[in-house]
Amino acid sequence: MLLRKKIPTNKRIVVKIGTSSLMTPQGKVNYQQFDRLAYVLSTLNQSGKEVILVSSGAMGVGMDKLHIHDRPKSIPGQQAISAIGQSEMMNLYSRFFSHYNQMVGQILMTRDVVEFPESYQNVKNTFETLLKMGIIPIVNENDTVAVEELDHATKFGDNDQLSAIVANITQADILLMLSDIDGFYDQNPSHNPDAHLFHTIEDVTDKELARAGGEGSSFGTGGMRTKLKAAQYLLKNNQEMILAKAEDPTILFDILKGHEIGTYFSRHPEFIKEDIDE
Repeated sequence: MLLRKKIPTNKRIVVKIGTSSLMTPQGKVNYQQFDRLAYVLSTLNQSGKEVILVSSGAMGVGMDKLHIHDRPKSIPGQQAISAIGQSEMMNLYSRFFSHYNQMVGQILMTRDVVEFPESYQNVKNTFETLLKMGIIPIVNENDTVAVEELDHATKFGDNDQLSAIVANITQADILLMLSDIDGFYDQNPSHNPDAHLFHTIEDVTDKELARAGGEGSSFGTGGMRTKLKAAQYLLKNNQEMILAKAEDPTILFDILKGHEIGTYFSRHPEFIKEDIDE
């Protein structure tokens, strides 16, 4: 609990939400969730926080828009639906955020953007400019062009990894990852009622990764392993992350007050000192 005392002073925050948290179990757009998220992030932004949202959901929203129940197997089919879904998703975000007098801006990224110095600096400048203007950047992978082909890998793989990279690019104080589970457990809590929730993780090792399962829902591409990989990436860069349940986005208010919610990935000062000494 003592470790979380500094969280209320965090100013720059990246929030990541997954597809399954934006869709109903029936595969329909969860409009109430979009509204709640817009309310919470607008309130935080207008209270002086700098907020960046990394949002999945283009595929799920696109499938709902086209009344498609099965995810296409071909890459062109997936990219076409993502193009439709991305446009519709930003329309939803713009509409709901405007209810709370909050402007948003879209940033679509591919991996090669962060691997070339000039592109990296350009996207960094875009983030900084939007934040200075009080605008919330909404980030997603550019699914319409992102592929892994030959030696030209442009795909991040999942938005958990993307959110960690965005947190690093922007030097955010913390990444708040909202998911369909309320933290990291030693066992799958859906199958074992005795599963133990880890409140704090100081390092993500092979032991933690071995506890993680496979992919998540039929709409999303992430799972616990991708979340742990994101945390591992941030910890290596001496940054922090909290994994918590997305069911009610107002939970973010309590998290940012320092309440013990979800799993807090944070390194003790001695870990950081060892890294510097090395």
